Amino acid sequence: MARTPVPGEKRLFWVGSSHEELLSFPERVKDEIGWALGVAQFGEKHPSAKPWKGEGQGVFEIVDDYEANAYRAVYTVRFELAVYVLHAFQKKSPKGIRTAKRDVELIHKRLQAAREHYRINFEEKASAAKKK
Repeated sequence: MARTPVPGEKRLFWVGSSHEELLSFPERVKDEIGWALGVAQFGEKHPSAKPWKGEGQGVFEIVDDYEANAYRAVYTVRFELAVYVLHAFQKKSPKGIRTAKRDVELIHKRLQAAREHYRINFEEKASAAKKK
């Protein structure tokens, strides 16, 4: 059952398997990323969130390093009424700091899915309500 957002809070949506991916992380990492997403829902930016390069404005990466492992969650705040979590992953790049191409492509694909979900569930409903 979905909980009703409080005033000023954007709804949070998980794209693809991003929620299951996050649930596989260590508890401390889940808590930190969850806190950062909560901050995003109220229109703020958590200190561990930084712009995600490659998709333009409104896409952020939450970075958490824990026990010599790097964990990431990528989300977008581009939409007026919703925050979409696009991907959560443990960074295991074979080439230093660069994010694996597979992860970059998945984020791009899920951002497109988020756009479509928002269009159908929010923009079309808002347009229909205005016409009444």
